[in-house]
Amino acid sequence: MSSLELADVDQFELPVLGHFIDGQEISGDGRTIDVFNPATGRVSKRVAMADAETFERALLAAQRAYPAWRHTPPQKRAQIMFRFKQLLEEHAEEICALVTAEHGKVIDDARGELGRGSKLWNMPVVFLNC
Repeated sequence: MSSLELADVDQFELPVLGHFIDGQEISGDGRTIDVFNPATGRVSKRVAMADAETFERALLAAQRAYPAWRHTPPQKRAQIMFRFKQLLEEHAEEICALVTAEHGKVIDDARGELGRGSKLWNMPVVFLNC
């Protein structure tokens, strides 16, 4: 079998990526979609599909969280976003490896993309007062 042919994915258990909602991983209704490694053409994992109930759960969680975020002082929001930027930087190699495996970018392109996105965090954050 060539490296671009699909393996029989039913022969082994693949990880399933669920939805992270309100601090919990939710799997949806059991339907999944395959994630292919573009370099090999092989299925590397599966992503849980969201059913209407999962979507509603995510929507309600976001609606519940928004008032607290809206009333969080801008300085505290900035600290949270800065910490998020720190986490991106701390896990840059892992993130770039995922971008490479899931989108087919060479590692240097993935690093450049993450770096360009990270530079945006140095810009004034205008949404802090929403």
